[in-house]
Amino acid sequence: MKKLIISLGSLLIILLSNSLFAQNIPFEKEYFKLDKDGYKTALNNIKDGDEFFDQGEYYMKEAIPYYESANKFNPNNDVLNYRLGVCYFYNRQNAKAILHLEKAKSLNPLFKENINYYLGKSYQRNLEWEKAISAYEDFISNRLPEESYEISMANKFINECKNGEIFSQDPVRVWVDNLGANINTKYHEYGVAINADASYMMFTSRRPENVGGQIDPSTNDYFEDIYYSEFINDEWTLAQNVGEPINDKGHNASIALSNDGMELILFKGNERTLGDLYVTNKYSGEYKSAKEIGNSVNSKYHESSASLSPDRRQLYFVSDRPEGYGGRDIYLSQWDDRKKEFGPAINLGSVINTEYDEEGVFIHPDGKTLYFSSQGHNTMGDYDIFMSTWDGSSWTRPVNMGFPVNSPDIDVFFLVSADKRYGFFTSEKEGGYGLRDIYRIEFLGKEKEPVLNTEDNLIASLAKPLSNLIMEPTVEITTSKLALVRGVVLDETSELPLVAQMELVDNGSGQILATFESNAASGKFLISLPSGKNYGIAVNVDGYLFHSENFLVPEETSYREYELTILMKKIEVGKKIILRNIFFDTNSSVLSPESKTEIARIALILTENPSLRVEISGHTDSQGEDKYNQWLSEKRAKSVVDALVNLGIDPSRLEFKGYGELDPIESNLTEEGRQENRRTEFKILSN
Repeated sequence: MKKLIISLGSLLIILLSNSLFAQNIPFEKEYFKLDKDGYKTALNNIKDGDEFFDQGEYYMKEAIPYYESANKFNPNNDVLNYRLGVCYFYNRQNAKAILHLEKAKSLNPLFKENINYYLGKSYQRNLEWEKAISAYEDFISNRLPEESYEISMANKFINECKNGEIFSQDPVRVWVDNLGANINTKYHEYGVAINADASYMMFTSRRPENVGGQIDPSTNDYFEDIYYSEFINDEWTLAQNVGEPINDKGHNASIALSNDGMELILFKGNERTLGDLYVTNKYSGEYKSAKEIGNSVNSKYHESSASLSPDRRQLYFVSDRPEGYGGRDIYLSQWDDRKKEFGPAINLGSVINTEYDEEGVFIHPDGKTLYFSSQGHNTMGDYDIFMSTWDGSSWTRPVNMGFPVNSPDIDVFFLVSADKRYGFFTSEKEGGYGLRDIYRIEFLGKEKEPVLNTEDNLIASLAKPLSNLIMEPTVEITTSKLALVRGVVLDETSELPLVAQMELVDNGSGQILATFESNAASGKFLISLPSGKNYGIAVNVDGYLFHSENFLVPEETSYREYELTILMKKIEVGKKIILRNIFFDTNSSVLSPESKTEIARIALILTENPSLRVEISGHTDSQGEDKYNQWLSEKRAKSVVDALVNLGIDPSRLEFKGYGELDPIESNLTEEGRQENRRTEFKILSN
């Protein structure tokens, strides 16, 4: 019985002690008579912290050590805990923000600052949806009627929490990986841009080694510079500053890369101007000096992100020009062939744009899928990433990419590889290397049976310690409807790289969809072919015969990759090429309309080389009778010659011959081989 009494007495002492510590203790002399020196030091720390705090959110990180020191001396002051909580809030340390804000509220339930706002946002970021909603409701209850904007925003945040609760209960199945120390640092990394096959990356960082070495007084961060990295042997190489002339003493930020990674859109500005978008390329092997992208895109307002369509004829970009639906809207500008510049900017409309901000636009290499971030639609907090598709006449209603692709925090600048297996984005998630880091998402698709057990999960976690695996099989991988053509252009004899001019043609309409170049240093090229067309690719190098390739990409195609080594042949006697964009119907010698571009290309090379005499030859596979194959191949060759004569080529310069099945280049035992053997060739007889 005696022991019980002692225990109850001890409990009473503890409760009394806790009630004392729960009292709000002002920083006033009478409370600290026994430690005047400590009190004086604490006041100085608060003063130093206040100087940073009062400069705004970008400086609050600097206030934390001063406030923490003062808080150790007196942990029971409402104002100090509030300010420390706000500092941690802006420094993206949600747990510490909640700790100090809750302490401030417990010390002073009638605290008049925006404590419920910061508590609500911190709970929201921490996925504590019900607590966040309660805090926002408390915030609204303390607003005056004239504070309608604040009330409206708090109601928006409540709706975000309700969305977040739904999304977090049904997560998508993905790996979310921090790209690691070769890319991310303790500074800001963001604005990632990738080529179509995600083998080359450019991004923006605010590091001390920026070209100008300057600090932006408006943010207290270093100026922006552009960095690059390559994906080699399953890892990203150590990021390097791209250097001058791309980076200069002002702000330089990566905005977008063309699908082949050769053309870069970037932002240039300084602390005195909003800046503009510029464009440059490195087809010559090194980046040229950047040029302004044009007045239809650039304005006196802020253009913050952009993305080129696969054919580079459309530019999607974000601007805060006043005629939009919200603060920042997404616009589209079409390339004008006559003026050699992008035309008037067109707002994408209310299906995409909202009364809030849109940001980080990206058009996928399939040319039909648009990714962007928005503070509107059904976001779960701040910016969320959305997807919309072009159905042939309009954009579909944007779909939230779900949790954990999205979080209650800032999720922007989302890009997707051509195969739609990987996504890249910027986030301020806790546990990163710095304030903003670049992450990669791997979409896993439908979960395979059997479901991983606890031991399997542990092994997976050990194997990929930087990842979060969400196991619920709620989303299937969406297959890209495109073909990715990766290749290199070389001299046939020396196998040295060549700078080639390449035309992408819609064989159906005869329209030149886009022009490309191979890289001067490597001869490499990369082209994406959205579904729904019969494509011809013509490769041209001065002094060489042209090379042609054909790719039929049906509307319902699945993602495919092609690797090409193109050996260019000089214009010399005996050289021959396959005309891959000459087409006939089955058992017919009538040229199909899709052949007209290739015919015109043959006529052009004959016109430019007036001394050439050539043979056009027809070839078949081994199916059918020998005599019929011989007859059909000769008729087809003659059809090509007749078409050239109709274009003004002297008949005396042209011969035609049918070889039937006598000269195969592949085995006739497979359909693929037989298809290769059914061909038309061009051979130089004399020069």
